[in-house]
Amino acid sequence: MSVKTLDEKDIGVLRLLQEDGRMANAKLAEQLAMSEASCWRRLKRLLDDGVIKGFQALLNRKALGFGVLSFVQLSCSRHSEKTTKIFENIIKASPNVLSCHNTTGDDDFLLQVVAKDMDDYSDFIEGVIRKIPGVVNIRSNISLREIKASSRLPLG
Repeated sequence: MSVKTLDEKDIGVLRLLQEDGRMANAKLAEQLAMSEASCWRRLKRLLDDGVIKGFQALLNRKALGFGVLSFVQLSCSRHSEKTTKIFENIIKASPNVLSCHNTTGDDDFLLQVVAKDMDDYSDFIEGVIRKIPGVVNIRSNISLREIKASSRLPLG
């Protein structure tokens, strides 16, 4: 589904669910001046079409003891299909990695990583990242203060 096929009601559903993913269908329908059945069909279509990937709770990382947030830039010496697959599998299996992006520029990858403290972060770098075949450069930028963190898309 492309953005062109989303109408005003679809955007309304998406906007409201970004604010409160637990909003009941009845309240969603009321907010959008729709019948509950019509609202449910839209929601199901948005899920089936992959526009909505799923629902999850937003957790407070600090309240759960993850005091370190870091952005890690990695450069790799090998870019074969095999080493890339190994890299991707290790990163996907690592619970400390919140996101990983293959990027343009001087580095190949940008990771967002959480850790309990600096010792935990050091253990992650030494025990996971440094052991990935082909990784030749690791640069960490530790977040001193989080100003904004959101996964909400600007739907207008």
